[in-house]
Amino acid sequence: MNPIKKILAPTDLSDLSQSGVRYALELARALGAEVVVYYVVCLDEFIRYELLHLRPVLLDNVLEKHRLQVGNFLKSAFADLLPLVEPRILVELGNPDEDIVAKANREGMDLIVISTHGRTGLSHMFTGSVTENVVRHASCPVLSIRPESGERQRIEAAA
Repeated sequence: MNPIKKILAPTDLSDLSQSGVRYALELARALGAEVVVYYVVCLDEFIRYELLHLRPVLLDNVLEKHRLQVGNFLKSAFADLLPLVEPRILVELGNPDEDIVAKANREGMDLIVISTHGRTGLSHMFTGSVTENVVRHASCPVLSIRPESGERQRIEAAA
């Protein structure tokens, strides 16, 4: 087994994705690994083409706006971990499932840590799953993290 030195932690900035990012940050701290928090701005093809080819200055503005959002997401959700581990933030324009796999390959990631809804049946069929596609196509190991149960979250919130 190869040592884990580089961890990719994709996020969509949702509450659900906090479980995966937290796990990645804690694992990186424990292993002394680098962690990359990765956010893919998902835009339709027309807008993507326009930003990439016709208005590159707007693209820079869009990406910078999202970098700030990721930074704020990290500061608000992981203030306890940020003094202990310094994540690298990457924001790109694209398709999340494809780009997560491609980024892991290009950057030589040893592990992808990603949250999952844990849906099954019809709900899963209609919504699809970025996590499932990443697991299916990634060349490195993928650790999918389910969010804590609502029961436990309610107990902690009340405490």
